[in-house]
Amino acid sequence: MSRVTAEYLLETPFPPDDVAATMAGEQSSGTFVRVAGETDELRARSSAEVLSVDSLGESGEPTLASAYLERKQIGGPYHLARVRIAYPTGNIGKNLATLASTVSGNLYDLGEVTGLKLISLDIPAEYRRRYALPTQGIEGSRKMMGVMGRPVFGTIIKPNVGMRPAEIAALVDQLCAAGVDFIKDDEVCANPDIAPIAERVPAVMAVIRKWQEKTGRQVMMAFNITDETDAMRRHADLVATEGGSCVMASLNWCGLSGIEALRAHTPLAIHAHRNGFGAMSRHPRLGMEFQAYHALYRLAGIDHMHVHGIGGKFVDSAEEVTEAARACLAPLSENGPDDRVMPAFSSGQWAGTLPRTLEAAQGPDLMFMCGGGILAHPQGPEAGIASLREAYEALTAGETLEAASATRPALAAALDFFGSR
Repeated sequence: MSRVTAEYLLETPFPPDDVAATMAGEQSSGTFVRVAGETDELRARSSAEVLSVDSLGESGEPTLASAYLERKQIGGPYHLARVRIAYPTGNIGKNLATLASTVSGNLYDLGEVTGLKLISLDIPAEYRRRYALPTQGIEGSRKMMGVMGRPVFGTIIKPNVGMRPAEIAALVDQLCAAGVDFIKDDEVCANPDIAPIAERVPAVMAVIRKWQEKTGRQVMMAFNITDETDAMRRHADLVATEGGSCVMASLNWCGLSGIEALRAHTPLAIHAHRNGFGAMSRHPRLGMEFQAYHALYRLAGIDHMHVHGIGGKFVDSAEEVTEAARACLAPLSENGPDDRVMPAFSSGQWAGTLPRTLEAAQGPDLMFMCGGGILAHPQGPEAGIASLREAYEALTAGETLEAASATRPALAAALDFFGSR
C-alpha cells in the first residue's frame, strides 16, 4: 500500500499515544466515535497508521489555549512528543489540495492539542510521479541563462514600487550591461497601476532581447504575475509571447491549486516566492517547517524556491537556511524522478556572504540574489556584479576574500563598504 508519512511535533495534556491515534482517525476513516459504515474492512483499507510516538519531555504550561480543555477542566502537565503517521494515498488520489488537508488541516484545531507543528513529509516515488515536475529546474534554468559551473548571480528591481515601465526598463538595461544573470520583480510589485504588467513586460523584454542580440546570452527576468488564476495564465502568455523565460508567484497567496494551474498552463520557469511563510514557521510549536511546506509546492511543479539568506535581514538562522537549501537540492522521493529545484538565496546578500552560502548549498547550484549588494555597490552595479564573480573565483581558488581583495578592486570595495555595516 502506498502511503505518505508525516512527522509532527505534538503537545498535549493527554497521553500522546492516544492523541496520535485521534489524529490518524480524524484525517482518515474515523472520528471520535465509531459511526455507521465504519466497518473493520474499511478501516483496514483506509485508516491512517501511527508509526511511532517518541516522548520529548513535558512542561507545566500550554503553548496554546484550548476551549475544549477549559470546558473539561483539564490541565497539565503538557507532554511533548514526536509523532509519525502514515496516510494511504488511495484516500487522497492525485489531489494536492486534499493531500495538504490530510497531513495538516483540522489537526491544528483538535481540542486535545496545545501545540502542533508539521515537521516533514516522506512521499513515495510512485506517488510523486503522479504530480508535475519542474519544467526547467536547475539544468534547464542554467541553459536558458547560459550560466554553467558557477552560481547564478541576480538582483531585484528596487525601488519595489513606484517606477514606471520606462524607468524599470532603463534599470534592466543598466543591469544587463553590467552582466547580471537574473533579475526578479519584488514580491509586492505585481500589477500596479503605475506599471501594469501589460506595459512592463513588453518594455523590459525589448531591453533583454536587445542584449541577447548583442551578447548571445539571455538574462532571465522573473516577472511577478501573482494574481487570481486566470489572470496569471494571461500574464504568463504575455511573457512567453515577448520571449521571456520565467515568471514569479507568491506561493502562499496564490495557493497550491493556483500554482498547479499555472504549471499546467506554461512551460516557463516558475520562480517560487515564499513570502508569508514565517507566519507558518516561526513559532516552535505551531505551523509547518520548511521541508513539509516546500514538498507540497514541489509537487505543484515549481523550478526555483526562495530559502532566504545567511546573515541577511530575516530571522532565519544559518542552520535553517542551510537545511532549506539542501532540501531543495535533494530529490523529493527516494528512487523518484529528478525533481530538484534551484534554491534562491536573498535578503541582505553581498560578496561577503557568498562563502557560507556556497558551504550551505555544497556547490554552485544556487541563485545568489543581491539587491543592495549589486545596486548599492559604491562603484556601481557593474562593480557589484564583478565583486560577486571575483569572490567566487577567489573561493574556488582556495583564497580568502580578504587576501583576494588585494588584487580584485570590486571585491575590495564591497568588503570595505558592506563589511562595515
